[in-house]
Parts: sequence; C-alpha cells; structure tokens
Amino acid sequence: MTIRSGAPMPEQLRHWMRAKQHPARSVPCRHCGVAAHKPCRLRTANRFLAEPHPQRVSDWARTVACCPECQVTPTVPCHDDGRALATVHDRRQQEAEATAA
Repeated sequence: MTIRSGAPMPEQLRHWMRAKQHPARSVPCRHCGVAAHKPCRLRTANRFLAEPHPQRVSDWARTVACCPECQVTPTVPCHDDGRALATVHDRRQQEAEATAA
C-alpha cells in the first residue's frame, strides 16, 4: 500500500484548519521572508512567533480593505498628503479585522 503525502486537501477542510490562525498569514511576510500560510519567525534565533509581524499585518490590511481615512481601494497604499506611507492607517487595519471576523 502506497501512502501519498501530497494528496490534495478539500478547500473547506483547509479553511477550517486555518481558522484559528491570524488572517494576515495569508500573505508572505516581508520582514522575516516566510511564505504565505507559514508562521513568522525570528531571523536570528529561527524560532516561530505566535503572532505575525506588524509589517505582515499591514500588508494584509492593504490587500483586503479600503481605507476610510484616505479613501483608497484595496492594494493601493495609504497616503498622507500625496506621500505614500510604509504602513496603513489604523482605521484601515480595523476595517480589515472587522471584515475578517
């Protein structure tokens, strides 16, 4: 009998198994370099973190929510007087968390 380790998993089951994870894990982390759906890690000690890095949460909020403060659509970075911000506004992050809940 052959056991396959790469068998496809139904999407409903995959979603149920990842439901306890932070939704920001659906995007790769630009801080520690891990791929999507993997936990963030410390680069020096190679230990995994329970929560994602703030940069990863910011990238996730940018991809899923509109910003009520600067009125931009998803995937467009927040701006302050025409200057793009490295992170997102707090209201955009709150909007993303509200829609994910």
